[in-house]
Amino acid sequence: GSLHSYSSITSFPKSFTMENLPADYFVKTGQFTKTTYRDVYPSIEPTAASNSQAGKVIVITGASKGIGRLGFVKSFAKAGPKGMVIISRSASELEVVRQEILAINKGIEVLAIATDARDANSIASMWGKVEAKFGKADVLINNAGTLMHGQISEIPVDTWWTDFETNARGTFLFTQGFLKLLGKDGKGSIVNMTSGMAILTVPGMSSYSLSKLATLQLQAYVALENPNVIAIALHPGIVMTEMTAGAFKPFAKDTPELVGGLGVWLSTGKAAFLNGKYVSSNWSVDDLVARKEEIVSEGKLSLVLKGEFGEEQFA
Repeated sequence: GSLHSYSSITSFPKSFTMENLPADYFVKTGQFTKTTYRDVYPSIEPTAASNSQAGKVIVITGASKGIGRLGFVKSFAKAGPKGMVIISRSASELEVVRQEILAINKGIEVLAIATDARDANSIASMWGKVEAKFGKADVLINNAGTLMHGQISEIPVDTWWTDFETNARGTFLFTQGFLKLLGKDGKGSIVNMTSGMAILTVPGMSSYSLSKLATLQLQAYVALENPNVIAIALHPGIVMTEMTAGAFKPFAKDTPELVGGLGVWLSTGKAAFLNGKYVSSNWSVDDLVARKEEIVSEGKLSLVLKGEFGEEQFA
């Protein structure tokens, strides 16, 4: 069938069904680069010298399960940072993850902090511990998230708001703490887990979609206000985790290593031209780099309202 840009597939009708669609349907409909990937590849290989995180302190939220644990934690551990701070609500689960990091690289200083992404005091306390141990952090991976379902007319308000508490407010709180610790002189990188859902409308997904839209636009603000920080919104593709909605399971062919490797690459200077923008795990970073001038000069991979605006057109 014909391919459309994301800008033209903005919504799925209520009658839309994902049955019988090919497993690469979402990769192809969201394709921006000629080459696409569903697994890690040489340019984003965490062990490559060009992707080294040597000397850096990496903070990863939502680190005890899913893409956090299998993707970001393992990939950054392979990239040889000075220190890693792993965050989730469960101290016991974090201890398992800490051991997994040390099994990859016993030279990494690992700080595990049980933190509630919905609690401002808990997050403030966490940053206090990071400062006491490391002084500051260099990279923040905002991976903690929730996914609620329900039509607007039926979903309980507290259930709907849960996604905003974690995905929007939690991401804001982690980001603010990181920026305060970093100051205006140090160089920093932030990767926010957004979603392809942030720019689509799918029945029953409003709380998740809108809260992920907030994380996408938060990056644009962080980039605008903090010239010393590279802030990028990452769509992970579709990875099989405990959060994967049933209807999306047949399409969940992207590996955690793909997302983790890209997270490492995005935390290097090579990604500066993507500051404040949206990137999908499926896109080739080599193709993106080759199109750097076009992406920057034409404002691509940023959220826009489509239309012809300005009074001069009516002169």
